Amino acid sequence: MNTNIKLIPDYFNIDDLLTDEHKLVRQSVRDWVDSRLIPVIDEYSQRHEFPAHFVKELGELGAFGPYIPTEYGGAGLDHISYGLIMQELERGDSGIRSTASVQSSLVMYPIFAFGSEAQKKKYLPLLASGQMLGAFGLTEPNHGSDPGSMETKLIDKGSYYELNGAKMWITNAPLSDIAVVWAKDEQQKVRGVIVERGMEGFTSPETHKKWSLRASSTGELVFDQVQIPKENVLPNIEGLKGPMMCLNSARYGIAWGVVGAAIDCYSTALQYSLERKQFQRPIASFQIQQKKLAEIVTEITKAQLMVLRLGQLRNINKASAAQISMAKRNNVAMALEVARDSRQILGAMGITGDYPIMRHMMNLESVVTYEGTHDVHLLITGADITGIPSFK
Repeated sequence: MNTNIKLIPDYFNIDDLLTDEHKLVRQSVRDWVDSRLIPVIDEYSQRHEFPAHFVKELGELGAFGPYIPTEYGGAGLDHISYGLIMQELERGDSGIRSTASVQSSLVMYPIFAFGSEAQKKKYLPLLASGQMLGAFGLTEPNHGSDPGSMETKLIDKGSYYELNGAKMWITNAPLSDIAVVWAKDEQQKVRGVIVERGMEGFTSPETHKKWSLRASSTGELVFDQVQIPKENVLPNIEGLKGPMMCLNSARYGIAWGVVGAAIDCYSTALQYSLERKQFQRPIASFQIQQKKLAEIVTEITKAQLMVLRLGQLRNINKASAAQISMAKRNNVAMALEVARDSRQILGAMGITGDYPIMRHMMNLESVVTYEGTHDVHLLITGADITGIPSFK
């Protein structure tokens, strides 16, 4: 194979816009993904098993809450670094990136942004190191895109709160040590609470028979008269603004992450096309395969530029929720198309577990739905540019 071929594309020299720290962070995660994750992830996916031993390794790598200040156990990095970490993790597998996304954006972020000083000191260092795993409870069996209609209740019992209800499709749920859960109080205000493993009435059954995110731990959070100490309520937030701010952070990470999945599909297809011969020629020499590869690298490049600019805006606190929404929708759709076109380049070999493309494709079918569906994000953009919400 031509040694000048770049399997990880940077067609517009985006690396020139990254700092040395960005590149160092990316390389450290890339090395871990190549040496530890990629050699085994297909087997875990085939077995429908989450590689739980990677949680502490991810903590040691600095993949949990990298933008959280060092005083609380984070690395104090910027949002471009966070994005690059998510990109490299998802180049390995969407499920592993999901674990890190939930831990960082949906568990550590709300505790940091809305929690008391005591809550920050108690939970954040343990979450950052991977000694503790967290889950985020918003979606319910009857309420996905409409979280404002949640039925989970938080009742003031004087010396404690009582939590009743259920959450569904929760990453990390079966193995979580804590869960940041959103529920309505008696005044119908949405409140966030920290539920700890071992609290009576709290269970987290695992979700089985998934075709997607098979190497990710997914389950429910069920609360039956769970007694929540008052010090476990997040004191500095009320209303849906809290979980929505968490989701903005998670969607930002997804927009970066799926670029990694697309890159892995592209690099697999490019290498295969250069090595696979038909009619005495590499299939890369045929026009239709070059068309596919050229379109793929173009779409990846556009997505890379979008998330880099989004990261720059997020670093100065100027990235809007609508901009994050657009990037999540666009980049996930891009990655799905890249996976499908890459699979075609591999022909029948593309559906086997010997190559990662079909696993990425199945994973992305979940990513296009969670943290806001493709269609809802489309309508968020529509509402933003017209000023007319179509879903209220």
